[in-house]
Amino acid sequence: MTPLLEIRNVSCRFGALLAVNKVSLQVAKGELLGLMGPNGAGKSTLFNLIAGVLPPTAGEIVFDGKSITDCKPYDVARIGIGRTFQIPKPYRQLSIVENVMLTAFLREKTTAGARRIAEETLADVGLADYMGTPINALTVGLLKRLEVARALAMRPKLVLFDEIMAGLTPTEVGSMTKFVAGLPARGITVVWVEHVLYAIMKTATRMVVLNRGEVIAEGAPAMLARAPAVVKAYLGEEMDFA
Repeated sequence: MTPLLEIRNVSCRFGALLAVNKVSLQVAKGELLGLMGPNGAGKSTLFNLIAGVLPPTAGEIVFDGKSITDCKPYDVARIGIGRTFQIPKPYRQLSIVENVMLTAFLREKTTAGARRIAEETLADVGLADYMGTPINALTVGLLKRLEVARALAMRPKLVLFDEIMAGLTPTEVGSMTKFVAGLPARGITVVWVEHVLYAIMKTATRMVVLNRGEVIAEGAPAMLARAPAVVKAYLGEEMDFA
């Protein structure tokens, strides 16, 4: 089966810093792939390469059978890749619904249709009761949920989640984890970077671990939690996620 996303020997250099070094990985349609590694491992840089924010120094990125290596971010969004950002930056002069409508307009050309998609998506991520709340009154956790809503309102085939659990309470983490786990059944493939390890390790069907810009391990979450290379690079100790 042809993978939905394929990263072929991709590197990205900033001067003397090799942030991503010959990374290759495949993501199948309907997969929920977890991407983990210590700070500075290259995870966000890899997301920026996929999303067209950065051009790779070498290698190729293929999505749905077509090369997107030289695509701009707006082209990447149009072909079906959505993403969130670690630091939410909503348009604070707009309402919560209007923020989500902006991304909904990528697929829906009418105002009424975009509003319907926005309201449905906000309800999906648990923000139905906050639609009238000013952006400046939202907590960090609520802003993270707004990021998720903005990405999903694009109706993507693939979504890149970048630390969406930060700022959420344990109860909110549980509900958001359940929500993310259900996305593949709705036709949305997920690549997820997360530092709330118990959430991603219990949810991802497969994990890829980066360290210093390179893939150092790949496999089932339970196996990687005990892999010596992963323990040394990131976890610090053997962990049990069963």
